[in-house]
Amino acid sequence: MNRIVFKEEIAPNTFRYKVHHPQIAKKRQAGQFVILRIHEGGERIPLTIVDSDPEAGTITLIFQAVGHSTRELAELEVDESILDLAGPLGKPTHIENYGTACVLGGGYGTAPVLPIAAALRDAGNRLIGIVGARSRELVILEEELRALCDRLEVATDDGSYGHQGFVTDVLQSLLEEGVKIDFVLAVGPAPMMRAVSELTRGYGIKTMVSLNPIMVDGTGMCGGCRVEVGGETKFACVDGPEFDGHLVNFDLLMKRQATYRDEEQAAAERESHCKLDSAM
Repeated sequence: MNRIVFKEEIAPNTFRYKVHHPQIAKKRQAGQFVILRIHEGGERIPLTIVDSDPEAGTITLIFQAVGHSTRELAELEVDESILDLAGPLGKPTHIENYGTACVLGGGYGTAPVLPIAAALRDAGNRLIGIVGARSRELVILEEELRALCDRLEVATDDGSYGHQGFVTDVLQSLLEEGVKIDFVLAVGPAPMMRAVSELTRGYGIKTMVSLNPIMVDGTGMCGGCRVEVGGETKFACVDGPEFDGHLVNFDLLMKRQATYRDEEQAAAERESHCKLDSAM
């Protein structure tokens, strides 16, 4: 159980793992996630279940090695095991035939978009996809989304691939062209999701976002993942992770996301110093 059966680096410091866990593979639905620990005393890491194969008993996880714990996770190899893997957690995405659905993924946020795009497609929606990254080498899952979407657009900040600019620029161009969009799902950095929500608000388009606040236990007991939606406190782990983008208090979300920024920076510096010392 929890054995890694496949590993690949799909972009710099971005990895795709297939992990053997038959129970989760059978039960997971689009939008749900797991929380894992690599070892005793390790940090609890929430990751979206990108795909599953019930017959093989595997789930697919994609993550960026950006902090100490995710860098430790990236060091694991095929046939090694993850200590703890809890899930599926969170509410499944509400799926229906809206007509034309547009899914937007910013950076690593493209990974959580993929299973939801597949479910929207299976429900009969016409699907438009927009994915963005800082540069071409950081664009992920383009082929997988292209296979699902009737139309896929790519944007890069530096213009090295696709449209130069942000995913919101592409969405705005589509709307100004008169493309009919009935539903929008956006996943990515909070500023990106806020910009998408503000854009669609003016067009009256139902918009959902997947939030990534600080999360510890995944059951609603610790309160670490609380967010404000429509003036009410919600917990992303049990009430979400998806919420109406027009009701989310993004200012509060981003403030809470930065709570441990200094500690994270200090940990990164300590790790860097340790590596330098060991190399000497």
